[in-house]
Amino acid sequence: MGRLVSVNVGMPKNVRWRDKTVHTGVWKTPVEGPVMVRRLNIDGDGQGDLTGHGGEQRAVMVYQTESYDFWKSYLNRDDLVPGHFGENFTVTGLADAEVCIGDRYRIGDAEFEVTQPRVTCFRVGLRLGEPDMPNLLVAQHRPGFYLRVITEGHVRPGEDIVRTRRGPHELSVADVDALLYLPGRDIDQLRKIVDVPALSPGWQQSFNDMLHTLDAATINPAPPVGVEPGWDGFRPLLVIAVHHESPQVMSIRLRANDRGALPPPRAGQYLTVRFPGVAEPTPLRSYSLSGDPVAAEYRISVKREDDGVVSQWIHAHIETGSVIEAAAPRGDFYLTDATDPVVLISAGIGITPVLAMLHALSAARSTREICWLHTTRNRETQAFAAEVTALIDSLPHARQLVIFTQSRGRLDQSAIAALGLPPGANAYLCGPTQFMTDMRDALTGAGLDGARIHSELFGALPPINPGIVDEAPRRPPHPPSGKLGTGPSITFARSGLTVNWSSDYGNILDLAEACDVPTRFACRSGVCHVCETGVVAGTTTYVQTPLEPPAPSTVLICSAAPSSDLVLDL
Repeated sequence: MGRLVSVNVGMPKNVRWRDKTVHTGVWKTPVEGPVMVRRLNIDGDGQGDLTGHGGEQRAVMVYQTESYDFWKSYLNRDDLVPGHFGENFTVTGLADAEVCIGDRYRIGDAEFEVTQPRVTCFRVGLRLGEPDMPNLLVAQHRPGFYLRVITEGHVRPGEDIVRTRRGPHELSVADVDALLYLPGRDIDQLRKIVDVPALSPGWQQSFNDMLHTLDAATINPAPPVGVEPGWDGFRPLLVIAVHHESPQVMSIRLRANDRGALPPPRAGQYLTVRFPGVAEPTPLRSYSLSGDPVAAEYRISVKREDDGVVSQWIHAHIETGSVIEAAAPRGDFYLTDATDPVVLISAGIGITPVLAMLHALSAARSTREICWLHTTRNRETQAFAAEVTALIDSLPHARQLVIFTQSRGRLDQSAIAALGLPPGANAYLCGPTQFMTDMRDALTGAGLDGARIHSELFGALPPINPGIVDEAPRRPPHPPSGKLGTGPSITFARSGLTVNWSSDYGNILDLAEACDVPTRFACRSGVCHVCETGVVAGTTTYVQTPLEPPAPSTVLICSAAPSSDLVLDL
């Protein structure tokens, strides 16, 4: 039997941190009882970031006095008091290694259910003044856990905690935390944990994704996307032909300059390309592979933009015999092997990756139901018209709809709904950001599963900076202020910025933030992999060893520094 030692609450507040403002409710202080615990919260308590904390599945955070004793010794600190780890309930007798997901407990006249371990988040490190704390909580198997409120009621410090039901499969909080964050996963445990109804939906989805990946690798072993087969860094490719698909779009056919074989890409992937001679530093751009993925050559198609320095240069200077430099095909926007119906939707030059998918379906003589939807201004701007029609005609269950916005307006929700798309279809979208947002909304409105809607974005990815308050409009990426670094160059390819490394920064994430490059993070200590970034070229070294190494040709930028000139897909 456990015991409730302290009840801790605190409302969110703004805290200055690293020249930023963080809105957080991690500061909790003890209160006297009785305290009312409700379905979504404890009276007097709140969370600053409801994406990762709070809500019905995470109404109450629990941490143990035994773990406090451990950290006092481990960290050599004597100032840790209840609430210091952001918990609502400080308890004794409910160890993470013993409490199971799905366990139910009664405290006072309220009843609770264990839903998940603590989410690894940089804010617990912020509260404790220990930046490595998210890493340490997982590594030492002491994360703490969340409770769902089954029966609302009053609780008070000193009350007994009585277990009323054991969770199915008896998988402990520590075991489940390790399943998500640590290597050496037990597939049998994965299959069991997704069978526990009490597990929160977010963790359910993560474990189901893991199982899908493991099952797919078992059935059809394949190298990681964009890694192998491939090549390291940049490789010279010879232009063997150019062709104008429209007044604005030019296709470039490529083969290896050394006449070696080119590894086949997955349909929808892209090349990161650099063109020596355009400017200094050499600019990089990413272009979708628009041709048949099983061909012995690559094809990219480039739209000439009025304000595009690189695209203007390409249209003016690239010709047969030119040599460009490209990294291996990469990207996780690609056509999956399946029998489900396929919906391919594009706007303008966004046609290129889905055109490669259409080529792949035609080459495979696919019998899948296929719907091709494309929007462009008018017939003059319509690229690949004859090519698309020939491919559609080669497929027994394919149909196409081309919308000319100049005469018919934009493809909208009513037009999508009128198509009668099968709810089980996989949809692939590419085009301007607002177009993809609108199409995603239209497809989900038509009954498609949001998890089956995939989109490609070549610009900077939307940032994930939990709890960070935007106090001013984000500046375009720029060199950091102050003295410039003299170390290896780092190119943020999506942001179009190259700067030199300085040891004044603790890791690549710190430098990216100083440059206002859009970033993604949660733990900032090598645990959660939210900051995992593709390495296009170059090498890195870890200044803090991650708990689980990321996929090949990627790096956790929150824990790494460059060890050579580096190009990142960021």
